[in-house]
Amino acid sequence: MGDPMDFSDKVVLVTGGGKGVGRGISQRFLERGAQVVICGRNAPDSPPAHHGREALFLPCDVRDLEQLRALLDAIRERFGRLDVLVNNAGGAPHADAATASPRFSESIIRLNLLAPLNLCQLANQLMQAQPQGGVIINICSVSAIRPSPGTAAYGAAKAGLLNLTRSLAVEWAPRVRVNAVTAGLILTEQADQHYGDAEGVARVAAGIPLQRMATPEDIGDACLYLASPMASYVSGVDICVHGGGERPAFLDAAGVNP
Repeated sequence: MGDPMDFSDKVVLVTGGGKGVGRGISQRFLERGAQVVICGRNAPDSPPAHHGREALFLPCDVRDLEQLRALLDAIRERFGRLDVLVNNAGGAPHADAATASPRFSESIIRLNLLAPLNLCQLANQLMQAQPQGGVIINICSVSAIRPSPGTAAYGAAKAGLLNLTRSLAVEWAPRVRVNAVTAGLILTEQADQHYGDAEGVARVAAGIPLQRMATPEDIGDACLYLASPMASYVSGVDICVHGGGERPAFLDAAGVNP
């Protein structure tokens, strides 16, 4: 049996793959030999690369259905196949749910739920026609499984994405496997916007059982597993990559230090 983590004959699409979590995911697949395609509204200053091989950037606003169709057409024309889709693009700025405009909430749900749904449909059409099928991985968030104050629409959209993952895994089996990765708190180049300075990051990390925030590559490692033959019987699941979760607030309130 060959190396189950050898992706040298695979084509992988990572939305938002040029920065943050998406870049870590792209990097991991590149390291394992995959031909990686990344997309976004703007090209990164430098694409993810490994030993002289670079990810291919294709411009695409994932919220626009016609641009998604053009993206899949370009991949089909260039490679003739798509083995793995990682729906990573997403996010939301802080907003008070009591005052957020309907237009704002709709835009958040469009980016974090409707865009992945549309791209899943388009990827599935290509994968179902392939003898080897394909794998879809939806990047979710702990905001989907706990209260998400300040990002309520985002948390609701990600919760919807989790349910969507389970439903598609049933509908599109056995040729296409669909799974989710629920990411915890992640240390990216934008961490200071969420956690402040290094001391703020350290305080946040102290509340995580594994005593550190995730790296983008940690999420990439989970994606490698789900896309590999090692997960050939894994579909419709959600893998939480969150370092054990977050220390319950009541322990600190009660002065308990286990």
